[in-house]
Amino acid sequence: VFPSLAQAQASVANEVYRELGQPSIFLFCPTEYCSSLCSPSPSQSCYLLTLGQELLPGIGVIWTGPKVVSRELSATPLEEVEGVLRRRPIIWDNLYANDYDCRRVFLGPYMGRAPGLMPKLRGLLLNPNCELQANFIPIHTLGSWFRSELGSCAYPDHAGMETAAALGESQSPQEGSYSPQEALELALRDWVAEINRQALEPGR
Repeated sequence: VFPSLAQAQASVANEVYRELGQPSIFLFCPTEYCSSLCSPSPSQSCYLLTLGQELLPGIGVIWTGPKVVSRELSATPLEEVEGVLRRRPIIWDNLYANDYDCRRVFLGPYMGRAPGLMPKLRGLLLNPNCELQANFIPIHTLGSWFRSELGSCAYPDHAGMETAAALGESQSPQEGSYSPQEALELALRDWVAEINRQALEPGR
């Protein structure tokens, strides 16, 4: 029925999206969801070009970056993806994912994401460690990065400033000054406090 996989996927996604009343959040994960899966590159991928043309504009497209697990994310490659998809991507961040190696957990700070990245994104999803409690530091430091992004000049709208204030200026990094090491130290302090609090609960 369809001349290509991309046209088939876009047709089905569009039909489901319309059937659900075009919800404000509707996410589509493409077969080529990172640069290393694109041939020869994101901007020259017939698959992604077709998706950009065929997918309804309200549908968000998930992207993991240069690789499935991307050590770094920067603005220029994301602008390339935005151009071909005709929308800002939603980052599906696998920095902490350990489902592919159950012998490891990732407890370092959120890092390798360039300052001023938020205006290039429609959203960001963090794929965590499979072990629930091992995600305290990843999520805590992601929060510090997010506060720094909201407080930076790269995200100057009034709503962003109100959100940053609501998150608590006293615990936020200064404008544009996200430090992975400082974020890690803050997360460790709060994690130890949480562990001590749980240790005092009856039955612990």
